[in-house]
Amino acid sequence: MSTSPRERIIVALDTDAAGARELARALAGSVRWLKVGMTLFYQAGPAIVTELREQGFDVFLDLKLHDIPHQVRGAAESVSRLGVQMLTVHASGGAPMVAAAVEGAAEGAAVAGLPSPAVIGVTVLTSMSDDVLHSVGINRVAAEQVPLLGGVVRDAGAAGCVCSPQEAHLMRELLGPDALVVTPGVRPAGADVGDQSRVATPAAAIASGASHLVIGRPITEASDPREAVERIVSEMEGPNA
Repeated sequence: MSTSPRERIIVALDTDAAGARELARALAGSVRWLKVGMTLFYQAGPAIVTELREQGFDVFLDLKLHDIPHQVRGAAESVSRLGVQMLTVHASGGAPMVAAAVEGAAEGAAVAGLPSPAVIGVTVLTSMSDDVLHSVGINRVAAEQVPLLGGVVRDAGAAGCVCSPQEAHLMRELLGPDALVVTPGVRPAGADVGDQSRVATPAAAIASGASHLVIGRPITEASDPREAVERIVSEMEGPNA
């Protein structure tokens, strides 16, 4: 697992293709990882992944696949041919579905002559509070539901999970030292939390066991995205990191 703070940052390109290209140019050489989520992928298609890969970035493809195992296996196989390094599925789809994604990803990458991407399971979205979980029939609080789904991820042979920083320590204990624990809901000290419910600062997320931090608006909406990255790196390297 990388210990460099800079290599732990995944910048979320939750914008259109033009905005993503502009941000990629601004961030070249500053970060290793870019996240392509549904907003960008559905607008720009697979070509945007290829374009970012050709610019030297590693791509975290965050489509949160969730369907019957056959469909998820086929989708994972298809997108893995693009050369992505990480791919998300919803752990709530169950161990057979997550395992199908792992198998499909390996098969697709092999066809393309590429390394298999790390398949990671999304546990509970960082926008969901305990009250929201209860409103959809889940009677456990997030601190209980996340480890339950972490067990699904582990049993399915996935590389790790996505969880909020508040559950990162639970996932690190459950999944072990080599697992990927990817945390959205990361906000620099004093930043607006937006639509996130379970958040932490970058330094706190790393201290809790996160391997990678997904950070969007604090970087992408900054007047100088590159400078915003440097401030976050400095915060991560600070005395409390």
